[in-house]
Amino acid sequence: EAGLSVILDVKRNDIGSTAEAYAKAYLGTTTLFDGAEAEATPVDCVTVNPYLGIDGVEPFAKICAERDKAAFILVKTSNKSSGEFQNKLMGDQPLYVRMAEKVAEWGEGLMTECGYSQVGAVVGATYPEEQKIIRQIIPHSYFLVPGYGAQGATAKDIANAFNDDGLGAIVNSSRGIMCAWKKCDLDYQEAARKEAIRMRDDIVSAIK
Repeated sequence: EAGLSVILDVKRNDIGSTAEAYAKAYLGTTTLFDGAEAEATPVDCVTVNPYLGIDGVEPFAKICAERDKAAFILVKTSNKSSGEFQNKLMGDQPLYVRMAEKVAEWGEGLMTECGYSQVGAVVGATYPEEQKIIRQIIPHSYFLVPGYGAQGATAKDIANAFNDDGLGAIVNSSRGIMCAWKKCDLDYQEAARKEAIRMRDDIVSAIK
């Protein structure tokens, strides 16, 4: 209602037919009992687990193209144990690099007028060196960047997620904003607003 883009962090996927059902449910339309088509989940973007390969990603990419939606593919997540798999070598490169290469490939046919693809990447704020490597591989994808605030990452840690023009990343802070009221005497809405503004200014100062 406010005209804002909504990202649903569901990390969905399955085999091809089920992935297609997920894509329709989250980004597409669903056929109702009377035959009418309805948007079941009015969101603009979802996060997608690519572990099943192209047949689990293609349904999301297809609907992104048809309905002006977007998908963020898990590439390097912010959690502490992500390296157990994502940093393991596949040939001469770690898995997260191979996944970034796939994101670049999947996004080639989904470029928008603004110069960015409808296929983005989830890249954790807690791994600044990996951010730099992934940004070089996929300069034309937006990054969804979790890990700022409660997980310990600072504005300086996320600078590598942005392109040189200051664009290319959306930084997430869930607990930091939702629970800001616990650290002050303000009403929870005012506390959340104050923290969001502080976060914005902190990030802008780091990427100038």
